[in-house]
Amino acid sequence: MHTRLGTIKVSDFWRGFIVAVLTAPLIIIYDTVNAGSLTFDWKKIVGVAIAAAIAYLLKNMATGVNGRLLTNAPGGPGKL
Repeated sequence: MHTRLGTIKVSDFWRGFIVAVLTAPLIIIYDTVNAGSLTFDWKKIVGVAIAAAIAYLLKNMATGVNGRLLTNAPGGPGKL
């Protein structure tokens, strides 16, 4: 169930946290493949995790009750 445009619920914060936690290991894997060695740049990992969580929360604030971007108009996802 989606919230009204411009609002977020507590469950959105938890989902944002999950997105952040899952994004950080992907950055480590990507950097490892590119560099050829396993190194941890914690500052970069934390920065990417925070950015991913904020992006998820902003996406939720920008979608309305039917999951449509920037509108509360009826009509479900995918319908214009």
